[in-house]
Amino acid sequence: MDELDLLERWRNGDKLAEDQLLRRYFDVFYRFFANKVSGDVDDLVQQTITALVKSRDNFERRSSFRAYALSIARFQLYEFVRARKRVSSLFEYDSISAFDLSPSPSALAAEYHQNTLLLEALRRIPLSFQVALELHYWEELSGPELAEVLGVPVDTVYSRLRKARALVKEQLSALAGLAAPQRQSARWDHELRLVSRR
Repeated sequence: MDELDLLERWRNGDKLAEDQLLRRYFDVFYRFFANKVSGDVDDLVQQTITALVKSRDNFERRSSFRAYALSIARFQLYEFVRARKRVSSLFEYDSISAFDLSPSPSALAAEYHQNTLLLEALRRIPLSFQVALELHYWEELSGPELAEVLGVPVDTVYSRLRKARALVKEQLSALAGLAAPQRQSARWDHELRLVSRR
C-alpha cells in the first residue's frame, strides 16, 4: 500500500496502518544511524520513531513522506551530536565527522559487520556530506527530497553531492595507501564507480 494512503489511514486512527508504516522505516532509520554513531543506534531509532509519531500531523505533502521522515532522523542525529560534542552551530556539521564522534572505528565496523574501506571513507568525511551521500544513494532520495531533508536549496544539494564524492575518493585513496588512481584494484574501481555515479 502507498505510504500516503497508510499515513491517511493512520491519521484516522488505523493502528494497523501505523504499524505498517513505522515498520517500513525501522530499517531505513537503522541504516541511517548505523554508520554514524557507536552503541546508540537503537536509542536513536526509537527516538526518531517517537518523534515521527508525535509529528505525523505536521507532514504537509510538500515532498515525499520518506524525505519528511529522514529529515526527522537527521534532526535526531544532530541533536545527539550536539549533546555529545557540544556542537553549537549548524555550520559545525560541515567539519565534524562520524570518525570524530567514535574513537574506535574498527570496533564499530566489527559490531555492525561492515568493515569495508568505503564505509570507513564515508565515516571520515564531514557529517553533512556523509548524510547527503548516503541518503542519495542508499535511500534513493531525489534532489528536491534531499533539499527538504537537508534544509538547503536544490542547487546546493548537487554541489554538496559532488564535493562528498570527491572527499570519499580522497579518503579511499588515503585508506588504501594509494599514491595514484592507476594503482587501484578492480575492487576499488567498482566502489569508486558506486560513489561517483549520479
